[in-house]
Amino acid sequence: MKTPLRLLSILGLSAVLVACSSSPSNSLGQLPPTKYEDLDKLLLQASKKSDSQAVGLYLAAADLAWQQKQALRAREILEGIDLSQATPAQQIFAKTLEAELALGRKQPKSALQALADPSFTHLSELPISQQARTQLARAQALQDTGKPLAAARERIFIAPLLDGQQAFDNHQSIWALLSSLPRTQLKSSGQADLDGWMELVRLTKASDSLEQQQASIKQWMAKNPQHPAAQQLPETLKKLQQIQAKNIQTLALLLPSQDPNQNVVNALRNGFFAAHYLAQANGQATPTVLVYDSSDIASMDAFYKQAAADGIELVVGPWEKPLVRQLASRSTLPITTLALNYADSHQSGSKLLFQYGLAAEDEARLAADRAWADGMRRAAALVPQNAWGDRVLAAFSSHWQSLGGELVVTKHIDRPVELAGQIADMFQLRASEQRSKQLENTLGTKVAAQPARRQDIDFIFLAATPQQARQIKPTLAFQYAGDVPIYATSAVNPGPGEIYPELEGIQFSEMPWFIESNDATRQHITYHWPQALGSMGRFYAMGADAYQLASQLQQLQVLPNSSASGLTGILQLSPDQRIERTLYWTQFANGAIEQIHEAQID
Repeated sequence: MKTPLRLLSILGLSAVLVACSSSPSNSLGQLPPTKYEDLDKLLLQASKKSDSQAVGLYLAAADLAWQQKQALRAREILEGIDLSQATPAQQIFAKTLEAELALGRKQPKSALQALADPSFTHLSELPISQQARTQLARAQALQDTGKPLAAARERIFIAPLLDGQQAFDNHQSIWALLSSLPRTQLKSSGQADLDGWMELVRLTKASDSLEQQQASIKQWMAKNPQHPAAQQLPETLKKLQQIQAKNIQTLALLLPSQDPNQNVVNALRNGFFAAHYLAQANGQATPTVLVYDSSDIASMDAFYKQAAADGIELVVGPWEKPLVRQLASRSTLPITTLALNYADSHQSGSKLLFQYGLAAEDEARLAADRAWADGMRRAAALVPQNAWGDRVLAAFSSHWQSLGGELVVTKHIDRPVELAGQIADMFQLRASEQRSKQLENTLGTKVAAQPARRQDIDFIFLAATPQQARQIKPTLAFQYAGDVPIYATSAVNPGPGEIYPELEGIQFSEMPWFIESNDATRQHITYHWPQALGSMGRFYAMGADAYQLASQLQQLQVLPNSSASGLTGILQLSPDQRIERTLYWTQFANGAIEQIHEAQID
């Protein structure tokens, strides 16, 4: 949908506001009246009118029902109106209400379709209140279809039309939408207001200390005094500026020297120190780091006693899951601790314990969010027959159903020889073949019929290794389901230089480490440890982010909705003090991994 509003410059907006404050022109007709409170009386009055008068009253009734939270009745009234008798103003009102009702049903794509009606070419000729209502509905629809940048653009453009609480809420939404964007999308656009917002977001996504971020925000405000965000700093940044920074002078890195997965531990350690030395080289204030060997720990109590004697203010580690479980079971801890793994349960433990790791559960929830935003509603799941697969499936299923989605069928991958049969069962192909045989027996002749798969599966959620995925994709095509979209976790990624043709088209979540090749910390790490370019890069990235989190835990804790941009994802703190990650959305395309960017909206 492209409206004349989009062609107006902000410089000419004052003239538009004056023009729009008057009633619409006679050629557009009047908007429906909004003075009524009794829905039944309004419907009775509408039934006694004809033509556009009746249309206006029925639209007013539908809107009144919507405002009274009677969504079903509002929809029934609206669908019963003959809009062929409507004036352009009434059509705009009707389609805006239709979009709002669709949003209430969690159908943002239907909302966007309603807002694409040709009548909206006249939107700028209507009163400001209607313009704002329509554009806010469009912004929400864009947001709900997974287009935060387009939604932010819409909100920035309509901001001058708003006042009061509506203006305040819109302002906070702009910040929240842009803050959710990955760093790769925070680029200059040539639009002054948007670019100012983008620059401010980039400052808060930097891996700087809290004091440096606070100073950068002040400098930005001084440089951009007329920008809307400088005149009214978003609430999150107001609180950020008020935090009294607590600089850590000495911290402990607690990792084992002898572990079955020592290569992973070494990657974590190297990534941590790479970020530390890079911060020093950039002139940042850095803490003293003391290294402790968790392989030698007989008692965590003895460790904490020694750490306290050494002046430790923060412990990063342990990594071993048994030790993390021990800490999670305690109600108190003597020193703030950022564990580099997760306990199995989400029990409420010490307020000084934070847990961070590369949890596949985060990726399962992201896949659910992405599929929902893409309009998917009915899912099938393919996961491994093991504890990891059970955890990932549980996370996906719980989040998917909380969104309103349906999990139609689940299959557990175990043995490759059974895969074809499992997929055939998933799509009920055997039942289709059986029906064909019954028909042949009834007719007594051969029937040329291709098996038909079930049609109530919109997409497949896949948690699998690259080797398993290489079998699954061709098998789906063979079983007449090659057109079903696949949303996967990063486990499907074989790593740089190992892209398989069989994986073409699979969408999956991936950490910024594999996307942002120009990141300074990544370049520093891969220069000194070339092996970090492969799959082990995930743990180098985690080590680097653990160092960043050490200085940003205070911010994440004080500001519940804040985030830190790391190499393992956008990092946020959950209520149970676990670091949760939001990753980039990517796909296998043309023999490479491509980030899926938000579609451009005119």
